Amino acid sequence: MGAFRKARGEVMQRPDLDRMWETFVRVSPGENPIGTIRSKIHPLISRLKNEGIIGWYHFLVHDRRSGVPTSEDDASLYFHLRFEFGGADPSKVLPDYCVMTRKTGRIESITGIDKSLLKEERIEEAWRVIGEQSEWAIDLLNTYKEDVQIPLSQIMQFLHYFFNMMQLGVYCPNCKKLIPL
Repeated sequence: MGAFRKARGEVMQRPDLDRMWETFVRVSPGENPIGTIRSKIHPLISRLKNEGIIGWYHFLVHDRRSGVPTSEDDASLYFHLRFEFGGADPSKVLPDYCVMTRKTGRIESITGIDKSLLKEERIEEAWRVIGEQSEWAIDLLNTYKEDVQIPLSQIMQFLHYFFNMMQLGVYCPNCKKLIPL
């Protein structure tokens, strides 16, 4: 689906760093994060995009040890979503399951990304690519029937092809964990 959007000119744009906000969505205990993407993250992003409230977005999963601002006794996983809001007040458009919403200010660096290596040396371009990765992940999950549990082996096989075409091996380049194939 991503290639068709690009053919129609619907590509992820660079974010305006002065309009960046973040929010967090808790992964329910016992729920696979993939289920949270399908039940909460994707519908939220789709609605905000369709209403013209956001353009750029990305998401990651963290726990409290990875920087989620929760209490010491909260061991939950959270999706960390960043959006470029288009003038709307986030508190009026985000559902109740979005917590700790706040304006981020300009995020001029990304851990592990050297913007001087980029053609225009703009961190906004790196954020655009990261947004496209989130968009790709949603597109991947949307290829599956809504009523099926997606086996991790299916996701890993798609990632195998990604890592193979880049000749990256089977280790995550950032966290150095083995990606089982």
